[in-house]
Amino acid sequence: MNTSGETGGRWFAALQCLLPQHLLSRLVGALARTRLAWVRRPLVAGFVRAYRPELSDAVEPDPRAYPSFNAFFTRPLRAGSRPASPAPRAIDSPVDGRISALGLSSAGRLLQAKGRDYSLRALLAGNEPLCASLAGGPYMTIYLAPFNYHRIHMALAGTLRGAWYVPGRLFSVNDATARHVPGLFARNERIVLQFDSPAGTHALVMVGALFVGSMGTVWHGDIAPRRARGALALPVPTGSAASDLARGAELGRFNMGSTVILLLPPGPARWDASLECGATLRVGQTLGELGARATAATS
Repeated sequence: MNTSGETGGRWFAALQCLLPQHLLSRLVGALARTRLAWVRRPLVAGFVRAYRPELSDAVEPDPRAYPSFNAFFTRPLRAGSRPASPAPRAIDSPVDGRISALGLSSAGRLLQAKGRDYSLRALLAGNEPLCASLAGGPYMTIYLAPFNYHRIHMALAGTLRGAWYVPGRLFSVNDATARHVPGLFARNERIVLQFDSPAGTHALVMVGALFVGSMGTVWHGDIAPRRARGALALPVPTGSAASDLARGAELGRFNMGSTVILLLPPGPARWDASLECGATLRVGQTLGELGARATAATS
């Protein structure tokens, strides 16, 4: 056991409790959006040196061409660079990232990190009908590192049926914080999206984090932090053209990095047995399959 690493993780988590998390995140968001060349250029250049993001698949591979750091960070990809799986009943990865937890929810609990779990009900802000639909089903938590592509796509074709902004804290979502902050993903600010899909009702939760200036969806645009005390329902577009998206279609983005949690109902789907915590994913990569041929999860 790495005692010094664990001690450092506890101190890092404790420090975050003292920080003005939302103020810092708003300041970082404003800095990331400035178009002043003397601010933008060193930010982008320093990020490229530190993280070496993959740029060959971006629509604009030249990092100097972006008008702001945020535009660079949320850069779109070339058409066809993240194709959806050709299997008609596949479940695709919604993001580029790394699996931090996966399995089946049990007794209304989901794994956060080794030795820590949290409540499905708390994650979904007490939405009892949605909890009932997803209890006992597969879930996957995917962490997006700073160097990852930061747009989010549909894991399954679906129709948006509900959307909620849930206020909360803005702890970091890295491994160290996940090990030491109880109920991290249910405490942080987040957006809950509910879909009707071939699997039935499924949900995707966008979890905010320290320095994440905002999160956005294709239906609502950027959703800034709000001062609501409870979950706030977001408008759901009327008409199929506005709310239906194909598998692989873009549904939202993070302005800076964070985590998504994909929640499926029990029965029709299982994760592929080859997937495990720590595995890296790319948008469009097959996570599992709907129907009798889907492989049972091993974790």
